[in-house]
Parts: sequence; structure tokens; C-alpha cells
Amino acid sequence: MGEYFRGIRTEMKKVVWPTKKELGSYTIVVLFTCAFFAVGFWLIDLGVLSGLKAILGITL
Repeated sequence: MGEYFRGIRTEMKKVVWPTKKELGSYTIVVLFTCAFFAVGFWLIDLGVLSGLKAILGITL
């Protein structure tokens, strides 16, 4: 068990942590990407729903 935790400590020393500036820019990229895909999926869903309404003649 001790060897396991020593291995974890060794690997954690190898990690290069981002700076505050990098972390901020990465966060903005992630939020923008999530928003982009959310809007994209919403538009696709809206298009499919409109198509089904037109084809099947239904109203919701």
C-alpha cells in the first residue's frame, strides 16, 4: 500500500499545473465550446421538430 502512495506522489511531481492566466483562458474556451454545441444541438432539434410537424401534420 505504501508503494502505491509513493508512486502517486512521484507522478504528481511530474504534473505541470496551469497558471491562473492559462486556467482562465481554458475556462473561457470550454464555456464557449459548450455554448456553441448547445446552440447547435438546439437548432438541429428545432429543425427536426419542424420537419416532423410538416411531414406528419401534427401540432404540439
